[in-house]
Amino acid sequence: MVCKTITEALAGIHDGATLMVGGFGLVGIPENLILGLRETGVKNLTVISNNCGVDDWGLGILLQNRQIKKMISSYVGENKEFERQYLSGELEVELVPQGTLAERIRAGGAGIPAFYTPAGVGTPIADGRETREFDGKEYLLERGLKADFSLVKAWRGDGLGNLQYRRTARNFNPMMAAAGSVTIAEVEILAGVGELDPEQIHTPSIYVQRIICCDNHEKRIERRTVRKGA
Repeated sequence: MVCKTITEALAGIHDGATLMVGGFGLVGIPENLILGLRETGVKNLTVISNNCGVDDWGLGILLQNRQIKKMISSYVGENKEFERQYLSGELEVELVPQGTLAERIRAGGAGIPAFYTPAGVGTPIADGRETREFDGKEYLLERGLKADFSLVKAWRGDGLGNLQYRRTARNFNPMMAAAGSVTIAEVEILAGVGELDPEQIHTPSIYVQRIICCDNHEKRIERRTVRKGA
């Protein structure tokens, strides 16, 4: 379904929902959908995302607004409010190795309930959890991840919901699109049905329930680093 407004696109997201939110740092984040979530005021959200944005952008906006109850992430730097809420006990955090997080999401989208990985064995991540030996090596059991809603960002999409990502914005977005019960895609360009090359579609329309084209896309950089001149 092509949505005309952010409110329409976000309809049904409720207090206590589990969300997957695409992006890596500030690249490929569905910034307009995140801003819209702030306006809805929904709270007690469990958010699965690589990180939690920065203090004043991305998921950091929802964090400041006290809308996130739990984060499942692989990186938690660049955000002082995240640190403050975690240390004060206001925010529950589940840290997951980045490759494991990606595979847990992919598994959830593929209908795989669990898998074994060597990542985390012998560390506090494995404390009290099931491990098993394969070919003389120990592996840790990890559960697949699914969400009530997945919010993703794509470069182009069509009216059916087929999506194309551009460069590094093709990070967690494709696997999250497959792992949400309802996937909402924010796109920069809405193409006509049949205009996208079938060989270049990264997320097929079967995974996308709602799509919205947004004109405003503020592509921030987390930390600008430049090389000094000779």
